[in-house]
Order: sequence, then structure tokens, then C-alpha cells
Amino acid sequence: MSADGAAPGAGRHVLVLGGTTEARRLAEALAGEAAWRVTTSLAGRVAAPVLPPGDTRIGGFGGASGLAAWIAAHRVTHLVDATHPFAERMSFNAAEAARLSGVPLLALRRPGWEPAAGDAWTFTDSLAGAAALLPGLGRRVFLTTGRMGLHTFAGLDDTWFLVRSVDPPDGPVPARLEVLLARGPFTLEDERELLARHRIDLLVTKDSGGSATAPKLAAAREAGVPVLVVRRPPVPEGVPEASSVAAALERLRRDGRAPSR
Repeated sequence: MSADGAAPGAGRHVLVLGGTTEARRLAEALAGEAAWRVTTSLAGRVAAPVLPPGDTRIGGFGGASGLAAWIAAHRVTHLVDATHPFAERMSFNAAEAARLSGVPLLALRRPGWEPAAGDAWTFTDSLAGAAALLPGLGRRVFLTTGRMGLHTFAGLDDTWFLVRSVDPPDGPVPARLEVLLARGPFTLEDERELLARHRIDLLVTKDSGGSATAPKLAAAREAGVPVLVVRRPPVPEGVPEASSVAAALERLRRDGRAPSR
């Protein structure tokens, strides 16, 4: 590897802003093709992340300008935003960095979930909205919105919460809280057993989409448990999107036939 961070002969360098299953699968596919060099960037919020093949970096860039500088310094030719659908700030930073650097940006965004027959879903636009609605919907809550936002529910002392996360939560948390440390994906049988064992009467989730955590929705439907769904935040306008890893690969291969630098 040269001093500027470029691998010898590498004309196509993809920076994947990762942290999702789709990001890891995209890196796996690109790492298997000699024409591409792939670097995956992880935010560092998980203590022991599952690292994808290829190069990895962990930590922030220092905003859009820092990301643009990293792109230039490491001769990145293609940028893929494959972050979590609720990583709103990173998506907007990626769009601005792409504008500043002139490197094409592709957003890999899995489709959101849609209610099916038998579902009892209530929608809200934020975690704060969920916390406001929650007392009237359930008393034993399976809260699957991530450990970073637990402080939003810290004042709900009359509600019992079950939280499942890879790492233990920190900061303010609800007074009546049980934490399960586990890493998905989870099966439908797992979720059925969990809802029954803990007598859950409300599921709270973000509209993350994808299949890894979708079985909880099917289990809730079977058990007649209502679901409180936090809608996705807005995304930057004008950014090309792919809804699957296969579609992202097709777009990158088409755009990468003639390296831009």
C-alpha cells in the first residue's frame, strides 16, 4: 500500500459507510472482485462489531468536510451510504461530502416495513412521540428502538421495559428495565417465546426494515400484541438509491467501468 493509502493498481476504491447487514454483504461481494478495493467505515458504537472483509476504519470523520477530506486523501472513487435508516446525520454528511469531493454517492436503503392483515400498528415521527403515546398503549413493553435513545423513556416510571441490545446501555434509563444482551438475527420462534415469557403487551420499534429483526413483527401479529412504529427520518434529496445489495452492485459495476480518478 502506498503512502496515500491506495493499494497498488487499485483504480476503483469504494468507501462504504456501514453498520448494517447490507453494508457487510456489499463489502463481501466487492472484496471478491479484483477490480475493486473496498473500505468500510463503522461508527464505533458497538464494542465488538462484526468486521467485513476488506479495509475497515472505526470512528467519525469530523462532519461532511472531514469525510470529503478523507475521500480525497484515500483516492475514493465511489461512496456508498449503507448506514442504518435512522443514521440521519451521517446520510446528510455523506451527501454534502459527495458534493464537495465530486465523488458519486449511492444510498443503499432497505425498504421499510408495511403492516399486514392482523397488525395493529400506531405510527409516530420520533422517539419523543413514542414516549408520549406509550402510557396509553401498554404496560409491559418490548422496546427495540436501540440503546442510544433509552433516555427518552427514562421518565416513564409506571411502565416495565424489556430491552435487547448487543452492548449494555448507559446513561439515563427507565427505572423498571430488564436488559437482554444478544445479537441478531432472531427467529420467529425466538420472538414468540420472548413475548410470551415476558408477558409483553406492546412492541415499540423503529421502521428499520430488512429481515434480520422482522420476525418480532410476525410474532406480535400472532399474539395480538399492538406495535408502536417510529417512522424513518427524512433523507437527502437527489441521491440515487438501491433497495438491495444486488441492485447496489449492479449500479456500482455500471458506474465503475471507467474510474473517475
